[in-house]
Amino acid sequence: MTIKTFKIFLLIVIISISTQSQETDLSIFKNLIGKKWKAEGKWGDGTVFKQETIFKFDLDNTLVITRSKGFVDPKQTKYGWRNHGIRKFDKETKTIKFWEFDIFGGVTEGAITVDGKNLIYQYQYGKSIVTDMWEYVNDHTYNFKVGEYVDSKWKQVYLETKFKAKKSDNSAH
Repeated sequence: MTIKTFKIFLLIVIISISTQSQETDLSIFKNLIGKKWKAEGKWGDGTVFKQETIFKFDLDNTLVITRSKGFVDPKQTKYGWRNHGIRKFDKETKTIKFWEFDIFGGVTEGAITVDGKNLIYQYQYGKSIVTDMWEYVNDHTYNFKVGEYVDSKWKQVYLETKFKAKKSDNSAH
């Protein structure tokens, strides 16, 4: 093997390792990609929860982009695109961070913890720390809870439902 061939081989190995490590940082999302996730339920106050979410990798698997449909008016009579989100692995803190932008001009940001195949989103909402958990059931179902989750226990649950998946054509991106 010539030095030139060895340098090219080494460069390919380095690029491959770099790409794999970037991908694994967000690999927990692989099962969510390419499917349309739908959930319906009721909040603790009786209001209806209805959401459809799609996930896709972007920027060479360094980001996960989400789009969600939900109610886009306070009276819950109009249904449409409600949120756009970003999930990114932060190399400095070695955590997954997220930002969720909504149609009302708000932005929610927080961190995602991975527990096995479960995704635990935690964020500040008003004066409370709120948790959204996507609890893996199988490749097409996640239990979904929103509430106060402290020391791996639910102190209060505001919403409990399931997200079920169907294959998505991803044409809505």
